Amino acid sequence: MAFTLPELPYAYDALAPYMSKETLEFHHDKHHKAYVDKGNELIAGTGLENLPLEEAMVAAYKDKSKAGLFNQLGQHFNHIHFWHWMKKDGGGSKIPGRLEAQIKSDLEGFEGFKKKFIEGGTTQFGSGWAWLAMDNASGKLEIMKTPNGENPVVHGKTALLGVDVWEHSYYIDYRNARPKYLEAFVDNLINWDYVAELYEKGPMKIAA
Repeated sequence: MAFTLPELPYAYDALAPYMSKETLEFHHDKHHKAYVDKGNELIAGTGLENLPLEEAMVAAYKDKSKAGLFNQLGQHFNHIHFWHWMKKDGGGSKIPGRLEAQIKSDLEGFEGFKKKFIEGGTTQFGSGWAWLAMDNASGKLEIMKTPNGENPVVHGKTALLGVDVWEHSYYIDYRNARPKYLEAFVDNLINWDYVAELYEKGPMKIAA
């Protein structure tokens, strides 16, 4: 089962001025495509070819000899969702009801979420991601940060929202000002409806 590059759910210029057409063309058409192509190359002959992406990703993460494959699968999973975690005229504190209530309970409301989320993305050294995640055991929400292509799923949690802090995600538009990119993401880009959709599905549990 070959992996394929999904189409963006909006036009390349839909997220401007917060994320430019040029950034999306490079990020989606070059970087994400490279993860897909390399992932298809590396998974051949591993015995993981016919597993769903999430199961193959977790299996590759657990097998240190497949670290190279995991990098590609992790980034493919992350980016499939990343495009949907953004939308035109998104962001801000208008969060669907039940999700908003739990963010208030677990993270001190939108302002608490915003502070911790931006802090997570700013302090992730080098390449990586910042996340709003659900703990699969307790159901509680938390902010995480992960290096490179890692994500909450490989740590037994559910990824509800992620922001890419690899430089290719923001350098064209913000140069080295990562905090400004993160503020723009939270205030103007987050697709809270998609976050709520993942939240309503509950914990993502992957077969061992």
